[in-house]
Amino acid sequence: MRETILLFHFSDKDRKNRLTRALLPLRMKIREVVKEDYLQPVGYLAGKKEISPLEESYQGEELEGEMILMAGLSGGQVDMVLKAIRKSGVGPIPYKAVLTASNQEWNVLKLFQEIKAEHEQMGSAQV
Repeated sequence: MRETILLFHFSDKDRKNRLTRALLPLRMKIREVVKEDYLQPVGYLAGKKEISPLEESYQGEELEGEMILMAGLSGGQVDMVLKAIRKSGVGPIPYKAVLTASNQEWNVLKLFQEIKAEHEQMGSAQV
């Protein structure tokens, strides 16, 4: 699987373009996922051939925030992506994840829910 960065719910075109320009030099595939694909397994969206797509299309609400999923990256590459995001000037993107064996079968909605819960838990632990 090729190194891939999936973008979810980047409705502000300027932010999305600045982020994409910052990530392009890393030579990774960058793909914006449309809302209709939110029921698909994230592993399928990232290009894992062994994960099959679903037939149904999502018609519900948009995610509550922007999310990035990094797939097929080494630890060093993840660090480079995070550094590029910081340098891009787009501001914080609180919902970021790495594709793992544990989450590759989850759909986008479940992944977002899990990351959001983790983010809130980490925030409350810092108080």
